[in-house]
Amino acid sequence: MPKVGIVGTTTWGTTLGVIIARRGIDVSIWARTEAEAATLEAARENARFLPGVRFPEALSVSASPSEAFESADLVLIAVPSRTFRANVRRVRRALPPNAIVVSATKGIETGTGKRMSEVLADELPSGMHRGICALSGPNLSREIIGSKPASTVIASADVDAACTAQRITNSNLFRVYTNEDIVGVEFGGALKNIIALAAGVCDGLNYGDNAKAAIITRGLAEIGRLAEAAGANPLTLAGLAGMGDLIATCSSSLSRNQYFGRRLALGDSAETIRASMDNVAEGVDTVAGAITVANRLGIEMPIAQTMHKIIFESVPLERAVQELMERAPRPE
Repeated sequence: MPKVGIVGTTTWGTTLGVIIARRGIDVSIWARTEAEAATLEAARENARFLPGVRFPEALSVSASPSEAFESADLVLIAVPSRTFRANVRRVRRALPPNAIVVSATKGIETGTGKRMSEVLADELPSGMHRGICALSGPNLSREIIGSKPASTVIASADVDAACTAQRITNSNLFRVYTNEDIVGVEFGGALKNIIALAAGVCDGLNYGDNAKAAIITRGLAEIGRLAEAAGANPLTLAGLAGMGDLIATCSSSLSRNQYFGRRLALGDSAETIRASMDNVAEGVDTVAGAITVANRLGIEMPIAQTMHKIIFESVPLERAVQELMERAPRPE
């Protein structure tokens, strides 16, 4: 029986831990402090993020990296992108050298513009690079923890690593596919959060279904442009980690990024919205990282640039939308 270690007592980290442990697989979640670990173990639930969801017997929580990751065959990292590198640095010495390490974080590092698998390659010993994977897809935690059917993708340049991770995480309710295009899978998962911010603005301003459909469709086009320029297979963006995740995140009331966009449309500042949310809307940080990558590759991303103006440049929302609509006409 394999053993799984998880970095992150987040909603998504806990969800992954619970659904894997429900199958009788040994899962250990690493908590940042002894107090947090003790609280979670005593309650046998994550009352902050998933109240009422009981931990299976096979799931444990530890504040000790060496204990949490001892003999782990698979390590899943599910923390916000802004703390991803710091978390990897805290646990890397405790990771078994043959472990497969999977990023379950959908983001781009601010400043460097690096995908999470690239951050892992920076921080892990070269001998572990073969086992680096990324998990992404239309995966709303509340639905998955409620045993509603869902699918996802685990991508890696190493097919064997992806297939091993697939065997451990796949179930009759959580169908896992593999893909060799880790670049496309990661960009699809990260960039769709920016488009979901814009879709939320559409909803908040009551622009209607035509406008929202245009945002989703043109959003997919600019995601594809950037991903392909970075070396991705454009067909990947037609799959679960691209179009599938985009539709779910832009349409669902459970989407943090769509919610963030709606709050922006109501006049709340990005700082106010962030402070009011327990969970992280990854699209906010990803906007800056995406613009960094787009500028480096010479790719135009009008929707991402519009959201950057609204969130970081204090451009009034109505003016930013008007500038987006008044761009010079062009072929589709």
